[in-house]
Amino acid sequence: MLPAINSKKRKNDGSVWRLGVAVMTLLLGSLLFIIACVFFFIRLYIVLRNGRNCKPGKKGRITLLVVAGSGGHTTEILRLMKSLSGAYTPRLYVIADTDRMSEERIRAFEKSRLLDSDPQFTIHRITRSREVHQSWSSSVLSTLNAQFHAIPLIFRVRPDMVLCNGPGTCVPLCIAGLLLGILGIKKTIFLCSGPV
Repeated sequence: MLPAINSKKRKNDGSVWRLGVAVMTLLLGSLLFIIACVFFFIRLYIVLRNGRNCKPGKKGRITLLVVAGSGGHTTEILRLMKSLSGAYTPRLYVIADTDRMSEERIRAFEKSRLLDSDPQFTIHRITRSREVHQSWSSSVLSTLNAQFHAIPLIFRVRPDMVLCNGPGTCVPLCIAGLLLGILGIKKTIFLCSGPV
């Protein structure tokens, strides 16, 4: 009978040891996560505080990323673009991949502008964050999908300024632009306007 008691004691010791390891792993993982969050928020605070000193155009031209939404958003943003000087080049327009009308309007706007013989604009497409009448719960996944398209675009073009007026397409682009600053790659100014 005595060996059976020792066998049970060994089993209990092993399960207590495994439980202790699991608890320590969980505590260590939680601690590392909290430290990472603290560093992230400190860096975010520094970026946002020092962002006021960011003055694009000191060295010449300003790379402008313009987020055009469908319908009225494009009309409003192009009306705002009329007042910008030629220093805002190159102009990079971003539209949703399903938006055909905005591309036509942008091309017509740039053709009428003709500030220089070689218009310096490009049109980029990303997946739409949220379709019209799409439920809010399913838009979380489509916004994450759009975010995966926005990050490489923003990291490639590295705009000095992002100009948007509220379409859902601008959410992942602004997050990616903020990420540029948080990582210390480039400071980007965000201009968001309402109806003009």
